[in-house]
Amino acid sequence: MKQRLQFFGAAPEIMKAVSALNKAVDECGLEKSLLHLIKLRASQINGCSYCVEMHSREARHDGEIEQRLYLVSAWKESPLFSERERAAFAWTETVTKIADSGVPDDLYAKTLEHFLEEELAKLTVAIGMINIWNRLCVSFHAIHPVAAAKAA
Repeated sequence: MKQRLQFFGAAPEIMKAVSALNKAVDECGLEKSLLHLIKLRASQINGCSYCVEMHSREARHDGEIEQRLYLVSAWKESPLFSERERAAFAWTETVTKIADSGVPDDLYAKTLEHFLEEELAKLTVAIGMINIWNRLCVSFHAIHPVAAAKAA
């Protein structure tokens, strides 16, 4: 697949702002492992191979085990995730697919059983952030790290 647009070069000022928000999300105080997992799950939903590969690789680098990464897409059936992670996955799926049915009150209440309001706000921004990256990478066919390594 050929890259359509080099979005950092095409719009450097807005991409600087996107990068600043991304840094703020990464430093917001939520567990790094949780951020990796929700980024991976949203990227799977959005079909962003660039981000699926990158966030899997980064999670492994930060100590995540392969088995849990393999099972992110089937988290509902896996015993390997904590109740907090499960709540984050459910929130991630609903917020990523928000046009389908909005965010039901019962999901909001259940998620608040595992996250403080401040954490839930941060989690929601993190989900929005990965959705921005997914849309940029999928829309413009970002050069996939695996493809770049293969071509070299």
